[in-house]
Amino acid sequence: MIKPELLSPAGDRERLEAALMFGADAVYLGSDAFSMRAAVKNFDAGSLTDAINLCKSRGVKVYLTVNTLPRNSEINRLPELFEFWQEAGVDGFIIADIGVMALSKKYAPAVPVHISTQAGIVNYVTANEFYSMGASRIVTARELSLSEIAEIRAKTPKELEIECFVHGAMCVSFSGRCLLSNYLVNRDANRGECAQPCRWEYALMEKKRDGMYFPISDSKEGTYILNSKDMCMIEHIPELISAGISSFKIEGRAKSAYYAAVITNAYRVVIDEYMKNPSPDFKAPQWAVDECCKVSYRDYCTGFYFGAPSDDAQISFEGGYKRHYDVMAVVKECKNGFIIAEQRNKFSAGDTLDALSPKTEPVVFKAEQLFDENGCEITSAPHPMMTVKIKSDLIFPKGALLRKQK
Repeated sequence: MIKPELLSPAGDRERLEAALMFGADAVYLGSDAFSMRAAVKNFDAGSLTDAINLCKSRGVKVYLTVNTLPRNSEINRLPELFEFWQEAGVDGFIIADIGVMALSKKYAPAVPVHISTQAGIVNYVTANEFYSMGASRIVTARELSLSEIAEIRAKTPKELEIECFVHGAMCVSFSGRCLLSNYLVNRDANRGECAQPCRWEYALMEKKRDGMYFPISDSKEGTYILNSKDMCMIEHIPELISAGISSFKIEGRAKSAYYAAVITNAYRVVIDEYMKNPSPDFKAPQWAVDECCKVSYRDYCTGFYFGAPSDDAQISFEGGYKRHYDVMAVVKECKNGFIIAEQRNKFSAGDTLDALSPKTEPVVFKAEQLFDENGCEITSAPHPMMTVKIKSDLIFPKGALLRKQK
């Protein structure tokens, strides 16, 4: 049994460091050009080189997203960029366009090519054709079942890696190739600028009754008929491994560093626990499963893995995220009977917090006494980024997250 790679999102340096600390085997990130997440900070030339060096020092691979669909006017930028990215030490390019793939092979031949989910690979013939063109990995379309992925695995060379999304937001359009955003607000989803109109609330209006809106369902609030649930496969790690998936991908380059840390940590724990004892009756530790509900999330489902989600994939009652926990502070060090932390949100003496450290179950404790950086006792920590000392003999590593339930 081959242990799968855990692949985490890194939208910027802070998210990258969170993914590294909490157990990612590899990260995927974008440069400031040709990335499918234009709204996040991404990495310019200097910060990309620094990020790659940091990852290499930790033994973590870096995959660069070059997965937009470039227009004629943009093509002449790619040769120089590919040469730079290869020199910087990128471990793989995530590419959707076969012309871009051809240029990567010409100008960065040492860097493996991963075919993006946007290529819509749903069968072994297409997978084999991409392999014959020089791809080392395919990222399958999210519309595949586990049995279909297993068949692709059985009918492709073992050298071809298979990467699949296991957690995060899903798109109402096939493999993310949507035109709604472009049509409604002139922001092209296929160029990293999606405004996510699928998350908006819609109602029906009859042509001759201007201003009269009718809900499309029985709910008085209307309906979110295009708004898909989030995917969560943390309780199905054995099935994912049995299907032959090489890399488990967490969606969310546009999400917070906190999200990257918590979800990476949860999947890291469950994968490692299963690999220690890969028994048929394996059950994921409940605390790790619960962690997936301690970030901002929509209701969860298992996507298409166990069949078409025609009955429960769409949320018909709300459009926003659920959020039950907030980060109060990040641990800087623990010494002399104090947890010394950097504040993120206001909390007060007497609050019950839980501390999340890498690969361990959260520790719940009460912050009985608080002190400022000068040692003066305070009743609360109200100022962003202030240093706060919490009286406690508990020891947590630097970077541990202190949270409070709402």
